[in-house]
Amino acid sequence: MPGFIKPQLATLRSKAPKGEQWLHEIKYDGYRIQIHINGGRKKAYTRNGLDWTKRFSTIAGAFDIPGQAIIDGEVVVVHEGRTNFSELQAELAAGRQGRLVYYAFDLLWRDGDLRKLSQLQRKQALSDLLGENDIDLPVIYSEHLTGDGQVLFKHASKLNFEGIISKRADSPYKSERGEAWVKVKAIQREKFPVVGFIKDPSGVAALYLGKQEGKELRYMGKVGTGWNRTTSSRIRKQLDTVVSPKSKLTKPVRKPKATWVEPKFFADVEYRDITSEGLLRASSFKGLSRNDKS
Repeated sequence: MPGFIKPQLATLRSKAPKGEQWLHEIKYDGYRIQIHINGGRKKAYTRNGLDWTKRFSTIAGAFDIPGQAIIDGEVVVVHEGRTNFSELQAELAAGRQGRLVYYAFDLLWRDGDLRKLSQLQRKQALSDLLGENDIDLPVIYSEHLTGDGQVLFKHASKLNFEGIISKRADSPYKSERGEAWVKVKAIQREKFPVVGFIKDPSGVAALYLGKQEGKELRYMGKVGTGWNRTTSSRIRKQLDTVVSPKSKLTKPVRKPKATWVEPKFFADVEYRDITSEGLLRASSFKGLSRNDKS
């Protein structure tokens, strides 16, 4: 039985493939974890090969399976009906494992190497392995659909999932990023009032964002990517015209490096998610526009 196997990775695409040769799964927002079972010994490795068995001892211990097996999957926390990375980080920081769930989606080894088998054969072997050994929560078999992936992607987006991963049904497992696995992410986009910024020598290093909710202007986090030096300089010149001596947020936040501004400009921002703390996650700047209504 080998040690840690470098994982297969998906290539980002703007649209999901279709056709019966593709399997489509929900993309889980968590930690990619490889479970190794060798008789009574069980280990959990991260996608970079770090031994995190102690952190995921409950999940590793749930695999009451004889013989040898290597399973590929994702550790998540399900919050409000979908996987939530921020909730997962909070659980791990507190040393808790009670809410952790492991979505198993591939079987690389079962008393021998299965990587040359097709994706569909490996998934069937995984389903059989879990079923025959009555493996239950916190382990869940990752179901899939075949056919038009864009249909599943639209449903996943409406439910605020991170996206989907599409896999060639006939492909072997290869420890690389290739075209046999492709991912499509659900990106959300919205305009947020700029409430402050962090200076850099020629422009801005980051923008602080808010959101108007009734009479309250609530803090939504910051965005620090998506512009070049020229754009950064232009943003700075615009924001310098509306500098305020204090924050306009209803509930002030402590940001020692902030230069506060009147919320006259709106940042067009793409983001993946809103964390449990109400902050934007994986945000990227797309443009700035003036609002002269207020």
